[in-house]
Amino acid sequence: MSTIPFLNFDPMHKMIRDEIMRSFADVYDANWFIMGKKLEAFEKEYAAFNDTKFAIGVSNGLDALHLALKALNVTKGDEVIVPSNTYIATALAASYVGATPVFVEPNARTYNMDPANIEAAITSRTKVIMPVHLYGQACEMDAIMAIAKKHNLFVVEDNAQAHGATFNGKITGSFGHANGTSFYPGKNLGALGDGGALTTNDADIAKKIMMLRNYGSEKKYHNESIGFNMRLDEVQAAFLSVKLKHLNEWTKQRKVIAHQYNDALKNVGDLILPEVHKDATHVYHLYVIKTKNRDKLQKHLSDNGIGTLIHYPIPPHLQKAYASLKKKKGDYPIAEELAENCLSLPIWPGMTQEHVKTVADAIKKAF
Repeated sequence: MSTIPFLNFDPMHKMIRDEIMRSFADVYDANWFIMGKKLEAFEKEYAAFNDTKFAIGVSNGLDALHLALKALNVTKGDEVIVPSNTYIATALAASYVGATPVFVEPNARTYNMDPANIEAAITSRTKVIMPVHLYGQACEMDAIMAIAKKHNLFVVEDNAQAHGATFNGKITGSFGHANGTSFYPGKNLGALGDGGALTTNDADIAKKIMMLRNYGSEKKYHNESIGFNMRLDEVQAAFLSVKLKHLNEWTKQRKVIAHQYNDALKNVGDLILPEVHKDATHVYHLYVIKTKNRDKLQKHLSDNGIGTLIHYPIPPHLQKAYASLKKKKGDYPIAEELAENCLSLPIWPGMTQEHVKTVADAIKKAF
């Protein structure tokens, strides 16, 4: 039986193994492991890639969002608008600073935050809009930024899944006032452990984040604020510098695979395939299909040696962690419908057309 895992690092990691080992040796031989030249180099490289003046490496994606809100002085009593369809980390970042996450429904076709639903959620306590470029597709950022400007709000992009995606030609992670991203190993740009970064064009925000990630200190043993230990280490920064050089090629491969799926799965059963907004690009961190037969299809694929995942089976508003918000089933029907019917298919650099055909044939057989 053919075995196609949901995610396979082997093809891309074998290709860059020598580069990765050399980068590790550089760090090892330098005997400098925290806040050194490798981090400084990666931050410059990632800022250039992301078309921002500043990139600040931190410990992970959730910490990046947390620090972004902290740097914008979001605090207890404030509200942060987040998508109802997202990983819980987006909401957790608001909770970490004492703010309340306020959920808004996604566009039922793109699955991203729907600008048409944002203004109804704005109150006198709203301070931030936090769009998530979900699955790798850019949100409708022009409309979101216009709403934020109209209501004098900050925008913090959650760019964890969309390295390199664009809206109207502008790259994600360059719209907001302070934006967080993740380098979790499974991301399109993944470290070999945890990692994250913030991007911004504001020098004052960048300076504040740089201090906050390092105990609130700009100069050793001189602490200007209550800070955190949320730094990206030298080894992960070195690895990310290597991987960043290959990211555009890996993104091209993901797009090819997605287009092959689109062609192979068109008009199959009740499948709804990913839809891309006319002004957005999609880097396919995930290839997500929707079907009323999701659970049966997942079992069928598993029985045929094909790995899949469900992103995300329980929306944040129905998680026990947010029981205090007193939300109930039915409050956010679009997010709930996506949670019940979405399935992520295998997609990874190095996946062949034969792999795609095997997955598609198995899906067709299920229907």
